[in-house]
Amino acid sequence: MPWYAWLILLVAIGSIVGGLMLLRDTAKKLPLTEEQLRRVHERNAEMDAKEAQDR
Repeated sequence: MPWYAWLILLVAIGSIVGGLMLLRDTAKKLPLTEEQLRRVHERNAEMDAKEAQDR
């Protein structure tokens, strides 16, 4: 492969890795109250039960 193909490949891989690292660094946890967390867990349990029933 010519040198410019390697350069393009390197830039593309660098862009992908850089974007993923930026996304990881800017991710933040959502501060949920105990009530909100309980409702999320209840909804997840309901959806799991519904999926199991549909199978």
